[in-house]
Amino acid sequence: MAERYRILVLNQVSEVGLQRLPAEIYECSKDVSRPDAVLVRSADMHAMTLPETVKAIGRAGAGTNNIPVKEMSARGVPVFNAPGANANAVKELVLAGMLIAARNLVPAIEFVRSLQGDDKSLHRQVEEGKKQFAGIELPNHTLGVIGLGKIGSLVADVAIRLGMNVLGFDPEITVEAAWSLPSQVRKAHSIDEVLKSCHFVTLHVPLVEATRHLVNQRNLRTVRPGAVLLNFSREGIVDDAAVLEALAAQRLRYYVTDFPGNAIAGHPGVIALPHLGASTREAEDNCAVMVVDQLRDFLENGNIVNSVNFPVVTMQREAPFRLSIAHANVPNMVGQISATMGENRLNIHNMINKSRDELAYTLLDVDSVPSPSVLASICGIEGVLDARLLPVER
Repeated sequence: MAERYRILVLNQVSEVGLQRLPAEIYECSKDVSRPDAVLVRSADMHAMTLPETVKAIGRAGAGTNNIPVKEMSARGVPVFNAPGANANAVKELVLAGMLIAARNLVPAIEFVRSLQGDDKSLHRQVEEGKKQFAGIELPNHTLGVIGLGKIGSLVADVAIRLGMNVLGFDPEITVEAAWSLPSQVRKAHSIDEVLKSCHFVTLHVPLVEATRHLVNQRNLRTVRPGAVLLNFSREGIVDDAAVLEALAAQRLRYYVTDFPGNAIAGHPGVIALPHLGASTREAEDNCAVMVVDQLRDFLENGNIVNSVNFPVVTMQREAPFRLSIAHANVPNMVGQISATMGENRLNIHNMINKSRDELAYTLLDVDSVPSPSVLASICGIEGVLDARLLPVER
């Protein structure tokens, strides 16, 4: 009989994704008790008590600020996300934000809504009032992109296609991201350089301690006068008080953000949207499909791809039985695991071990089934966080 898995679904996750979990081996519900894994979108999990049965968490989106990642790492639980699955949706919204700001569309729409009178009167008011909303066109203006991952690269590409100049900054850029970046993107050496040089600046970085208030009072005082700042990344990346100061001094023309707050939401220079970045049917489907496939591959095969706290570890099955072991990244761990297998006369057919910061992860394919006592011996090794015998490959 095939092993069954229980998946706790905390939010409305796309059915396109959930349908990739075969009903004969997966039970998915918001009411599941003792789940093997959790699927989540925006629900705040920090106050939740997660049972010891949880082996993995999958976030149907990119950010994982709503998940207690550090606590899960200490338990040997990988947290998966779906980087890039919503990239096109965010890219289109950034483009919309630039156009809304460039053409002064928000005050223009409000002006038209305020008009009263018959058609002749309306036409006269329109002709008299439209000059105050004259804007600019995007070609030949410079866009600064801070963060050149999947979304930043797509934004840079569409800006270049529209005839804009693009200046990019990302000290943490990966080789893969660098390969996908359009060659026309000029490299900046600092955030200050981007702010001083660009008519539009868009942010695409994760929220970590090092990026909190990345855009702040100090560097906004150097911004190019009349610039437009766009934040479709995370709320804490930008210091709202510093934005209000820059708007009052007319250093910033507009702040376009997907994260409204009481301090900024009513300001005429702020174009605030209700967190629409990934709110398209396509993005929700893409995120769900990606994270469900990753979660399933981990539960059934032990493979790890797109985890925010574990290394990438994938291995083709070459023997009937597989062990997955999450453990501390310390010396002689693999040696102790191998010795335990040898002491129990288990032949290791294939093995892979990878580490990431303080965590490491090992997959072993063996030719005969390990007994429960072998698993208990491995779990008893100091530094082992979690170990499990995976189901035989179907």
